[in-house]
Amino acid sequence: MIASVRGVVAAISSDSAVIEVGGVGLQVQCAPATLAGLKAGAEARLATSMVVREDSLTLYGFADDDEKRLFELLQTASGVGPRLAQAVLAVHQPEAVRRAVAGGDLAALTRVPGIGKKGAERLVLELRDRIGAVSTGPDGVAGALSGGWQEQVRQGVIALGWSAQQAEQAVAAVAETIDGEVPAVPVLLRQAIRLLGRAR
Repeated sequence: MIASVRGVVAAISSDSAVIEVGGVGLQVQCAPATLAGLKAGAEARLATSMVVREDSLTLYGFADDDEKRLFELLQTASGVGPRLAQAVLAVHQPEAVRRAVAGGDLAALTRVPGIGKKGAERLVLELRDRIGAVSTGPDGVAGALSGGWQEQVRQGVIALGWSAQQAEQAVAAVAETIDGEVPAVPVLLRQAIRLLGRAR
């Protein structure tokens, strides 16, 4: 079990990064907000979870251990695989996921692509007692804007399954809401996903 990786970021794509560890490049599947915090050529540490299938070994990476724990917990719910668990964390911060599950907030859970009303009800039913302590504060989002937020948000939206045209529309809609200082990319990405969710 590979619990974490630390090394130089060799490459970043729309849904993964390659981290060089001891001369070996490890491909790590990451949510867009995690990728937004990485920089090619710089050292990074990612908490990781390895998913073993009959025909594949896939490493999923997270900004911190809390995200990783929640990713693994989400997969204990019936019908939730690693891709869907990662999509949940792409749309919501871990604390927001805990609040949604603990409070039975189906509207928040169904904003995630791939989760319908029945899936959201199942998540609440199966995980409510195991989701852990929930704070009542607002979502805390870390990560500074690292330039070119439009492209990062566009790529993040496409990686979650929307079309390039929908991504462009979402980026344009988000841009119209910015007045003054530009928020961090993870904040902008969640805003784009919320707008797209309402448009469905």
